[in-house]
Amino acid sequence: MPDIRQNTVLPAERRDVVLHTADGLELVGELALPVDRPPAATLICLHPLPTEGGFMDSHLLKKASYRLPALADLAVLRFNTRGTSSPRGTSQGSFDAAQDERYDVAAALDLCEAEDLPALWLLGWSFGTDLALRHGCDPSVVGAVLISPPLRFSTPEDLAVWARSGKPVTALVPEHDDFLRPAEARERFAAVPQAEVVAVEGAKHLFVGFTERVLDEVVRRVHPAAHPLPRTYEETP
Repeated sequence: MPDIRQNTVLPAERRDVVLHTADGLELVGELALPVDRPPAATLICLHPLPTEGGFMDSHLLKKASYRLPALADLAVLRFNTRGTSSPRGTSQGSFDAAQDERYDVAAALDLCEAEDLPALWLLGWSFGTDLALRHGCDPSVVGAVLISPPLRFSTPEDLAVWARSGKPVTALVPEHDDFLRPAEARERFAAVPQAEVVAVEGAKHLFVGFTERVLDEVVRRVHPAAHPLPRTYEETP
């Protein structure tokens, strides 16, 4: 069986979607579903900082979409937050430093509800972790996996909301992160008793070269029955 490589795209039912925000914007996105079977859980991907090049195709999120519907029976929703562009298109509106992006997160939850998707998990990366922490603790959300959380826009009050919710929170923190390293992350996330901080040795903020480790950690939390992920796949005839 062939190895799964960096740019391997496994079978999924993929289609473009448009998210509609309560303040009247249209956001472009893509929904990827397992082929011929219902998803076991759902990832709502929240991308890194758009003013620094983050978008729905940021590499870990794109690879989650490419692999996890087939390997872990997960639905994967990716979208561009307001004012963000990618090959899929440009979402309306303009960047608002994690303020009005609350409408974007709510629109993603609305779409998942309309699609009747199960077990909603937030998968935030960098800026996306701030969106998850600030605006994602919704009754419909099971929990959050946070990749390279900088805690730039998040406040102690946001962490307190998650603490009171009891919802699971996992932070994947690179050893050599530019913003928040494991020791400080453990101190900051101590405000959320159920939060788990996972230090990833050797990694930097963008997790280049650590795709398999990150996706394994995500699947371990979101759909443990599919963990560990295979490193090979069976080609369809």
